[in-house]
Amino acid sequence: MLPTFSIRPERLTLLVSLLLVVFYNVPFWREMLRIVGPLDSHGVKLLVESFFLVVAFYNLVLTLFTWPYLVKPVLAVLLVVTAFIAYFMNQYGVMIDTHMVQNAVQTDSREVRDLLTWKMALFGLLLGALPLALLWKARIVWRSPLKETGVRLLTLLVSAAVLFGIAFLAYQDFASLFRNNRQLRHYLTPFNYIQAVNGYYQDHYNSGPIVVGPYGEDAKRDPAWNAHKRKTVFVIVVGETARADHFQLNGYPRDNNPKLSAQQGLINLPNVHSCGTETAVSVPCMFSGMTRENYSGDKAARQENLLDILKRAGLNVVWRDNQSGCKDVCNRVTLEDMTVSKDDKLCVTGECWDEILLKNAQEVIDKSDKDVVLVLHQMGNHGPAYYKRYPPAFEKFKPVCQTSELSRCPKEQIVNGFDNAILYTDTVLSGVIDFLRANQQRFNTGMIYMSDHGESLGENGLYLHGTPYMLAPEAQKHVGAMMWFSDGFRQDVGLNQSCLEARKAQPYSHDNLFHSVLGLMGVQTAVYNKELDMFAACRR
Repeated sequence: MLPTFSIRPERLTLLVSLLLVVFYNVPFWREMLRIVGPLDSHGVKLLVESFFLVVAFYNLVLTLFTWPYLVKPVLAVLLVVTAFIAYFMNQYGVMIDTHMVQNAVQTDSREVRDLLTWKMALFGLLLGALPLALLWKARIVWRSPLKETGVRLLTLLVSAAVLFGIAFLAYQDFASLFRNNRQLRHYLTPFNYIQAVNGYYQDHYNSGPIVVGPYGEDAKRDPAWNAHKRKTVFVIVVGETARADHFQLNGYPRDNNPKLSAQQGLINLPNVHSCGTETAVSVPCMFSGMTRENYSGDKAARQENLLDILKRAGLNVVWRDNQSGCKDVCNRVTLEDMTVSKDDKLCVTGECWDEILLKNAQEVIDKSDKDVVLVLHQMGNHGPAYYKRYPPAFEKFKPVCQTSELSRCPKEQIVNGFDNAILYTDTVLSGVIDFLRANQQRFNTGMIYMSDHGESLGENGLYLHGTPYMLAPEAQKHVGAMMWFSDGFRQDVGLNQSCLEARKAQPYSHDNLFHSVLGLMGVQTAVYNKELDMFAACRR
């Protein structure tokens, strides 16, 4: 049992401020050391100045909440939440911004299970439960209201004096530090997640009710499509966490694309970059019609997207999901949630492997009296539990990291698990092509695959994804992509295979998907931009 002890309120806030700065901000100080290293007298001076600056700032803010019946609940919530934020930042090297909050809000129970570890429980115990218990055992000794108000004002003045004094005396140091290292604000807890939560709230709940407005209202099919002898089946595969430099097709030395390498007519796209570094940004962006530079999540949520336009033009649009949802992209088209499928072979680990996406797909296209656009949303290489993303038969590269605590595993084991998941995606995508090829006598068929974002695998201590785009490494932005078309599709659409091959190394991005699909499917609308259609130069 912990003993009860007495403490003045101003000492409590100072103690909590010191705890936050020292024990809950290891990633921040690690980044600071990286920036100022190798340490010299100026570097030591900057670290000391930063320490007192942050302590004074936190003490100033906490003092505003130091009143009877308020201070303990506020500090309790702060300490517990910050403990778990500190765990994720320490474990995976992530930074906390608005998009990371969006990822957390939109995650599902399967993804949460992958993140639950004993190390996380230990963090929660040492940095959450233990300080919380000590806080509750503390008997705060309050003065009379008048004296307490005076002490609060004096504490605020002293904290502000230290804060502004250091900022003034070291202005040149800090101006240069934060101007050249804007990522530091994403490392400083709890400031980072409080700011991020506020930003997410402003974007999603404080900007008025979401009313989806029309987009591409003039959409219609090119009359030439009426002359096609066959219906069209076009598949868009939305990959997950598949970084381009781990595909054998892109020169990776491992044999993890054996089936795709043998597919006749496959065109690999080695130079494609994503709109974002997380699913919650990339998926809405790639279907929105906006470029990465002008993309707004709020705007995307308030206007129709590519799927709506295809549906308006008369196509049958079906989204099949084996992930945590379509991020509102498929809200107005047919959704088939494959995660709830009952299959003894493909759903045996509490989740379904991606081959489930083709289950009964034949029925979908056979029953449609319209051209079909089928979107397959993969689970792909979703981390950190890469070893769960593929059947045991695909564990070719060994040994494999068998835990979500990636920092406990050698990088080689992490990479092995990731590459095995790419090997399985090779089978999934090759299976899609085989399915389309088997139907090419009855339908014009085609496929395009793009991953939503890449992944960090421990390079520079960084894991997973979601790093702010400007700061993100190439591994999180350079994504796998490829396409395949049947002879009948190319003939009726007027695609020149040799031209496509010649242009495959051109720089493309998620910006191109919207306009390229509209062009391929013969949809005429004013929102179509020929300059962003990567097939326009190769299409009659």
